[in-house]
Amino acid sequence: MREKQNPPFTIEGELVEEYLIRKLTASGQTLAVAESCTGGLLAHRFTNVPGASAVFLAGHCTYSNEAKQTTLGVQSETLAEHGAVSEAIARQMAEGARAKHSADFALATTGIAGPDGGTPEKPIGTVYIACATPESTEVVSACYATDRKTFKQLVAQRAMDILRLKIDD
Repeated sequence: MREKQNPPFTIEGELVEEYLIRKLTASGQTLAVAESCTGGLLAHRFTNVPGASAVFLAGHCTYSNEAKQTTLGVQSETLAEHGAVSEAIARQMAEGARAKHSADFALATTGIAGPDGGTPEKPIGTVYIACATPESTEVVSACYATDRKTFKQLVAQRAMDILRLKIDD
């Protein structure tokens, strides 16, 4: 599913990351993240919240394909068939992070921040965001064709919103 929307920055008067840490803490659930195109921004934002250590288990910045494979268990065959920026890789990254840390939830991001690297099939701004739970893994595709810094912020915000929707479901 490819979407173009602006995720919320606050929920109930809190930053989304504050809201998520509070909700995870209240439910006794945990989170891990696996990041490529966001370069650790998700982990940074979650760990800015006091008390995050009670629920935030790990953050992996797996920028290279080798790191995705050795750290998260991403399959080389999947990389060869679909490329690093794909639904299949986002899914394997999230599922790998969740399994590695026995987390209740895991988020993963993989995309093309630009200004180079885009193709007609995967233009600059393409991103796949996965949210893994014990029951399923959802992958959302979006395109945020903007500068790198804004791209990373939008992707991190959308990833947190996907988690929020799962938690509030």
